[in-house]
Amino acid sequence: MVDELLRHLAEAPERAAVLLDVDGVLAPIVPHPEDARVPDETRRELVRLAARYRLVACVSGRPSSQVAELVGVEGVEIVGEHGLELAPEAEAWAEKVQAFARGVDWPAEEKALSVSFHFRRSDDQAAARAYLIHVADAATAAGLVPRWGRMVLEVRPPVDADKGTAVRALVARAGVTRALYAGDDTTDLDAFAGLDGLELGVRVAVDSGEAPPGLVEAADVVVAGPEGVLALLRSL
Repeated sequence: MVDELLRHLAEAPERAAVLLDVDGVLAPIVPHPEDARVPDETRRELVRLAARYRLVACVSGRPSSQVAELVGVEGVEIVGEHGLELAPEAEAWAEKVQAFARGVDWPAEEKALSVSFHFRRSDDQAAARAYLIHVADAATAAGLVPRWGRMVLEVRPPVDADKGTAVRALVARAGVTRALYAGDDTTDLDAFAGLDGLELGVRVAVDSGEAPPGLVEAADVVVAGPEGVLALLRSL
């Protein structure tokens, strides 16, 4: 079944898209996000796929400028901040999000439109999560939207934008009828839903032991970590 899905995608690359999360998918998860790297062999596959498929894109929680530097491949389209970059109305909330982050006693990864509080490096992750649960409650009270990921709490503006809206926009813009999306976290469930209605949608869960169970259950294909993603890309 898996081989058949991938074969159908690869047999008509002019009508197909390859859409990918970055951290945990192309780049291994590392304690310090700024230290993440996409391996050279993965970059080579992205170069090949960008020349072959109608669309190759990365949809990431990072800002697009960071993704462009991290991936470093011409011809790969990028959408950052979980789709917020495609939502003009998110800009009106930017200052409120940043002001909220300044009031939280926790190191913040500040972006233009959202903020992330990582706790992977915490010595006491249970205590860290307990504290950030209070932060999430405060975000909700402030009219913002908290969202949990792999060892991270993200706080976003209350706008209709996520990885699913980004996937739908990319697919519509490219005019493709077939697409694959690979992701490893809760936000990638939105991207899976963004493939609904296509002639062919292939949902790939990247399982590393931290992937949410719902992601694996919703997937058509499950691979093990970025190494499994590389093997999958080579099959396309």
